[in-house]
Amino acid sequence: MKKVIVILLAAALLLSVVGCKKAENKKLTVAMSPDFAPMEFVDTSKTGQEQYVGFDVTLANFLADELGMELEIKPMSFDACMTAVQLGSVDMAISGFSWKPDRAENFLLSDYYIAGDNETQQSVITVKAKENTCKTQADFSGWKVGAQASSLQEQLVKDELIPAGAELVVYKSIDDAVLALQTGKIDALAVAHGNGEAIIANNPDLAFTGFDFDVDPKYENNVILLNKSNTEMLEKVNKVLAKAMAAGVYDGWYEDAKALAGIPTAADVSYDDDGKPVS
Repeated sequence: MKKVIVILLAAALLLSVVGCKKAENKKLTVAMSPDFAPMEFVDTSKTGQEQYVGFDVTLANFLADELGMELEIKPMSFDACMTAVQLGSVDMAISGFSWKPDRAENFLLSDYYIAGDNETQQSVITVKAKENTCKTQADFSGWKVGAQASSLQEQLVKDELIPAGAELVVYKSIDDAVLALQTGKIDALAVAHGNGEAIIANNPDLAFTGFDFDVDPKYENNVILLNKSNTEMLEKVNKVLAKAMAAGVYDGWYEDAKALAGIPTAADVSYDDDGKPVS
């Protein structure tokens, strides 16, 4: 009888351990728009979750590891990332988000994390023939300047270039905006500088105009978006971000992401609101 009791206790303990491991391996669902190299993009030589790469992907993996969870990236459009957080269909969105007043109002925002010059330097690209032709706001008078919808770049164009006589044209995806620039539908495109470098590397017919926006320090770094009710997760996320900051890993992650954005199989892939690739 004693042996039976010991065996039953051992079995119960094993089930308890397995249950704990399953709890620890709960999925961390992260919305992301992988059309924004070097922050998040796709390595077309891979499939499944392995195909998503970039700075924000590294950060998401770090978060999941530190929280004892299994990462699941849910690709979708930039706008849909924010909607998914508000609806609670994902735990958070990590997709090159900068601080903005409307985001502070509608979401819980994490502490800042630092991704090289991708947010600290905001630039404008154009066709190669017009390289370095616009160095002041006034130079954009009469130009159609594109930007991704709901992005910091859209806000910067409104603040700095429209008063100088430019016209803003908004696009749902960066890919659509790049194509519009290449086909002459717009004259220029506002981009985070790191993203601009990646776009130009893959499209040698494009170049920087020579103009950089005057970026307020509050916009200079990135934040993670969480649902307004998810205060417990926000606290955990901020602790992990503090650990990453103290460890000094951000610069290395950013350099690795920029290098990876230059490989032949790297691609910005746009997704629709339902998570399907846009051809």
